[in-house]
Amino acid sequence: MQPDTILLVHGFWVTPRAWEHWITHYEDKGFRVIAPPYPGFEAEVDALNADPTPIETVTVPAIIASLEKIITELDRPPVIMGHSAGGAFTQILLDRGYGAAGVAINSAPTEGVAVVPLSQVRSTFPVLKNPANRHRAIGFDYDHWRYAFTNTFPEDQAHATYERYHIPAPGSIVWGSALANLHPGHTDTHVDYHNAGRAPLLFCSGEHDHLMPPKVQQSNAKHYKADGTTTEVRVFPGRSHLMPAQDGWQEVADHALDWALAHA
Repeated sequence: MQPDTILLVHGFWVTPRAWEHWITHYEDKGFRVIAPPYPGFEAEVDALNADPTPIETVTVPAIIASLEKIITELDRPPVIMGHSAGGAFTQILLDRGYGAAGVAINSAPTEGVAVVPLSQVRSTFPVLKNPANRHRAIGFDYDHWRYAFTNTFPEDQAHATYERYHIPAPGSIVWGSALANLHPGHTDTHVDYHNAGRAPLLFCSGEHDHLMPPKVQQSNAKHYKADGTTTEVRVFPGRSHLMPAQDGWQEVADHALDWALAHA
């Protein structure tokens, strides 16, 4: 029985609003679409920019637990799609046995992926430049948003997406991801790359993504070693990090769904 539900997992510096085009697109195809906010992200964009304190204390385990609760209440396993940090959370959910198939879009890396391109360092510098930011929610100014999220967008669209989608991100999680490979033992983004029971996984990458360049997803995909599992990478030419809101998003959305349904 094919999945009838799509779970969309947003990334950081945005809310589920960033999925707005995909939600309507998939609902028009007859799917139930769930795009939940992370704990602390329930308010609207303007409110979170005015008071980001609810974002400061969110943790990866709390995010995963909230997503697991949604999935366990469904009648059948959904297709799970995650963007950016949501791509890493998608991988964690698949590793734990959830989902009929997963799509990680411009995905943040899971534990053990050591590739750190210079553009990624530059993109996260507003958070990582000050260790005190580990206890804060840190946003981007427009110029940094332009570099990290919308570098191939027309200028007017880049401005419009900044006004419509941008919010601060939890510094603790960004710092934790940056230091993941320096910690002894497992971190919050650990997955078992040898898990033979993991559902099929597709990485979708934007060719010109500065925040999570394709080489990050390519390295992440190569870590998966279990025989009999499916792991693929598709790079979309000309795309930036905010691929779900970029002109031509329909191509990405349709490819992601078609692939997931074919492999579920």
